[in-house]
Amino acid sequence: MKNDAILGKLLSMKLIPNVTDALQEKLNLPEGHRSIGVFTSDCDDVAYIAMDEATKKVNVVGVYGETFYAGAANATGLLAGEVVCIISGPTPAEVHSGLQVVTDVFEAANAPRFVSCNDDDTIAYMAHTISKTGSYLSNIAEIPEGQAIAYLIAYPGEFFYALDAAMKAADVELCYYIEPPSPTNCGGAFLTGSQSACITAAEAFGNAVQYVADNPLKI
Repeated sequence: MKNDAILGKLLSMKLIPNVTDALQEKLNLPEGHRSIGVFTSDCDDVAYIAMDEATKKVNVVGVYGETFYAGAANATGLLAGEVVCIISGPTPAEVHSGLQVVTDVFEAANAPRFVSCNDDDTIAYMAHTISKTGSYLSNIAEIPEGQAIAYLIAYPGEFFYALDAAMKAADVELCYYIEPPSPTNCGGAFLTGSQSACITAAEAFGNAVQYVADNPLKI
């Protein structure tokens, strides 16, 4: 239904206490990291935000995150979803704690979510403000850790219109851009600025997507 939250869901999660030398090399794990945590989800964006949150609260890093083609609706297996993520740490206990942070993000009352723009949920967007980035998203966006960002995702037509509106609404800079079509056939962007500016930009983005949904052919 319109304005409903579309929440992400964890599909699988496993801890490997001591990876093989070959896997350590393939994943390019940091020196001293032999433990990894692997998880899949039906929402890549929530998974990436959760992995970033883990890097802020626990001694872990996000070493792998890949979105699958065509999204969760076309998943290749029951537990595949649309993304697989891997965190690593120096001890199994650290990685276990990191996976708990990931779980907490997905299950929080204010969890990152998509918002439906119509009755059958066929138009939706994410406009989520992160007050302080961790190492994972900071590395992707090439910004210092601890910056505020507006994490914005929408389908291609709505995305361009809404991104322009978001950048005009607040004093923010475009620090990461996902040109449509992404693997899930969306467009995405991170905008950085003060926390209040990011909140304003995110709100403008959501309002603009909703406007397109309500008036698709109105020029």
